[in-house]
Amino acid sequence: MTLKTDYASHKIVILGGGPGGYEAALVAASHGADVTIIEDKGMGGSAVLTDVVPSKTLIASADARNRFGKAQELAISVGDDDAAPPISVDLAKVNKRLIDLAHQQSHDIKRTLERSGVKVIDGRGKLVDRHTVEVTDSTGLTYDLTTEFIILAVGTHPRELPTAQPDGKRILNWTQLYSLEELPEDLIVVGSGVTGAEFASAYNGLGSRVTLISSRDRVLPGEDEDAATVLENVFERRGVRVMPRSRAEAACYNEAGDGVIVTLGDGRKVAGSHVLIAVGSIPNTENLGLEDAGVEVSESGHINVDRVSRTSIPNIYAAGDCTGVYPLASVAAMQGRVAVSHMLGDIVKPLRTHQVAANIFTAPEIATVGVSQSEIESGKYQADMVMLPLATNPRAKMMAVEDGFIKIFARKHSGTVIGGVVVGPRASELIFPLSLAVDKKLHVDDIAETFTVYPSLTGSISEAARQLHTMQ
Repeated sequence: MTLKTDYASHKIVILGGGPGGYEAALVAASHGADVTIIEDKGMGGSAVLTDVVPSKTLIASADARNRFGKAQELAISVGDDDAAPPISVDLAKVNKRLIDLAHQQSHDIKRTLERSGVKVIDGRGKLVDRHTVEVTDSTGLTYDLTTEFIILAVGTHPRELPTAQPDGKRILNWTQLYSLEELPEDLIVVGSGVTGAEFASAYNGLGSRVTLISSRDRVLPGEDEDAATVLENVFERRGVRVMPRSRAEAACYNEAGDGVIVTLGDGRKVAGSHVLIAVGSIPNTENLGLEDAGVEVSESGHINVDRVSRTSIPNIYAAGDCTGVYPLASVAAMQGRVAVSHMLGDIVKPLRTHQVAANIFTAPEIATVGVSQSEIESGKYQADMVMLPLATNPRAKMMAVEDGFIKIFARKHSGTVIGGVVVGPRASELIFPLSLAVDKKLHVDDIAETFTVYPSLTGSISEAARQLHTMQ
């Protein structure tokens, strides 16, 4: 898109170098704006350094080990007998690899920003007023920057329990896991949301005994119920101990100091070698000067924004997890791009949260887009639904895939695709045709009449669409 006005003289200061911040910076710089980005932990923020990149790299190692576990089903053996080959995991090397990848990605982002003309400050920023940012850089210098626009992309940090303070050794939050040198023998995961489920799945795949403590009735309480049921069944088969309706109250070391004990709300105790506290996150909005600038926040401390990422102050925008919209790197990046387009007067397509595609990187993966089944059952949407198990898919049979399904929701009478769920290997890739269908308002016949490769997992997407055709 070409801007109608020359914005080379426009100054933008961005607080935070995560996906929301650096994507905004790149877009603004490409239009010739004067852009400064302030970050003290490294470009990419927590998404690159302590969250998305390292956790998904860890999960990739777990996936590789899981695939080895399927070798016998595929008539493959190592050695002279049919016994399953011993598979060992060097966690120190796994963690070194993921940390190296994270730092390399951070370096690449910084280099791209600088080559694009963005000024990068290693430090922290704080709002003084609507047009002034106080900078404290890594050398200790403090000075003010005056700017026309401000973007807040400051992210979040792990929520902690006062009675289970992480120490980075045996009581851990998810940013501290990567310092472990040896695989936890018995890992207790407190929290059954996306983060807890992903790490429970990953460490189970790496060979740890895992106990997952959930305060709710099931794993992934906010996700598709059928998908959660598949994951719970897989957990049970692979030896993950799930404890539903169990709220953790405290965690401490055992008397010998070589393990931990988690105390539940009803007095029960659970013993393990390590405990991961995964009970949500808190926005990094405290001491940011929001009140001084008049920026409104919610009770949880998240920055209130509209669909173009604008805060209560017209020249101040916000993007990413600190807004509480969706804790996804893809959403943060989109918010940052939307913010820049709006502030520079470009054509803006407001953020449409109902079209967000999301993935949970458990084994199997769980991907969703658009309207959920719970929204349909509540009467908010009128839709038909078809769900096909992957166990009937020929490609899945060849790959020894037993768990998973394809689910598509189509608006009743019109046949427009309004949502979908994919559970299975690489669901994060398989969800794209459904995401495209939701975004472009495609009819189920558009999917059904499009060629798919035979055999392929996407064949089930086409088959589900054909079945939905008969319901219209």
